[in-house]
This record gives sequence, structure tokens and C-alpha cells, in this order.
Amino acid sequence: MATYVYETIPDNPKQKPRRFEVVQKMSEPALTQDPKTGERIRRVIIGGSGWVTHGSSILSIPTKRGRR
Repeated sequence: MATYVYETIPDNPKQKPRRFEVVQKMSEPALTQDPKTGERIRRVIIGGSGWVTHGSSILSIPTKRGRR
């Protein structure tokens, strides 16, 4: 299950959108209405931290082990 960020699409351009999170399966389509209020919403793409499964990292650099 993934957590997605959604925001409302206000009818009044002066009104700020409200953001909230929804836990969904990745295979489910994006929501178009807020489940609580029925307002129109859109999914927001935000940066995140994911697992890097390739390349080198600080943990794979060879280091000397021993006492100083």
C-alpha cells in the first residue's frame, strides 16, 4: 500500500487548496473526489525518498577495520 497526497481544486481561485493523504493500492486509479467532502481533488506528485538498489553507497566503500 502506498500513501498518496491529494489536494482540493477550489472553485474560487482566491481559496487555497487543502492537502491530505490517502493510503491506496498502487493498482487503484487516482481519486477524483474527496471521500469525506465530495470536493474535486487531484493527486499531487511530490519528491520522496525511495530505496536505491543500484550503484555504490557510503556503506559499500572499503574501509580499514581495527583499533586506533
